[in-house]
Amino acid sequence: MTASNELLARLSSRLKMRHLTLLQLIAQHGSLTRVAEYMATSQPAVTHALAELEAMFGAPLFLRSARGMTPTALGDVALTRSRSMLKDLGHWVCDMESAGVGRAAHLHVGVIPFIPGRLLAAAIARTRPQDRSITVTIHEGTSDHLLELLRGHELDCVIGRTSAILSMGGLVHEVLYQQEPRLVAHRRLATRLGRSPLSWPQLAQLDWVLGQRNTPMREQITDFFLRSGVTPPAPIVESLSAKVIGELIAANERAVSIVPADVAEELARLVGVGVTAHRFGWTLPPVTLFRRAEESLREADAVFAQALREVCKPAT
Repeated sequence: MTASNELLARLSSRLKMRHLTLLQLIAQHGSLTRVAEYMATSQPAVTHALAELEAMFGAPLFLRSARGMTPTALGDVALTRSRSMLKDLGHWVCDMESAGVGRAAHLHVGVIPFIPGRLLAAAIARTRPQDRSITVTIHEGTSDHLLELLRGHELDCVIGRTSAILSMGGLVHEVLYQQEPRLVAHRRLATRLGRSPLSWPQLAQLDWVLGQRNTPMREQITDFFLRSGVTPPAPIVESLSAKVIGELIAANERAVSIVPADVAEELARLVGVGVTAHRFGWTLPPVTLFRRAEESLREADAVFAQALREVCKPAT
């Protein structure tokens, strides 16, 4: 039997969920004494449990020092994998709860800002594995943050944007559709702006409401001002919420923003912003579906992916 097979045999027969939890607690508290206090048990019991773990792996998982306990290289691997296993256990519980009320599964979906809600609603409504509906938790954030959660098994998939700066290790992706930018403003301001060609120096004097820094949308807006020879405006508000941006613009006669066209249409319908007909001659990085590379899809994941492809077709 090879060394890897021997390790697998030991872990399969001896590793318990309490060992996984212990790893996380040691990393969190940095001291066996504090872990014992947290678990309301004795330090010798915690020390014994850690000794069991290290015997399974055949090497130390933590370095002990006066400053506390820090993971070894092997310990880092064990921490990452145990964290993922505990997250998967939590997802298992969600699936069981969904099954108990007649649903097919529970999905944890990461979504970047500026994805229209109608698209998500349509995809969720179409996701009916074995003719049963699903339950979903939506997690919002930037692509880089959501992809880290995906790698850590906290999410089942991410609807984000591709970017050259994103690390794609361990992930697979497929492009869903492209978005074009639109200038949105208070309705009266949008009417005035629509009567003549855009003037970037004049736009820079308005009250801009923009998304978070270091996102593809924000970077392209900044780049467009710079290429026009105009200093990019400092926004009066930064927000990751498209709806908040829309509400702020609808309430301020000097407010403007640039958002994807399908989001602009949704904000016009929901909060009453105005959308100009101007075109900018560039597109945003494509909206993309990300998944972990090493996993076979559950039926619910595969059906949801297909539903996304179908609802995104009209926008391609």
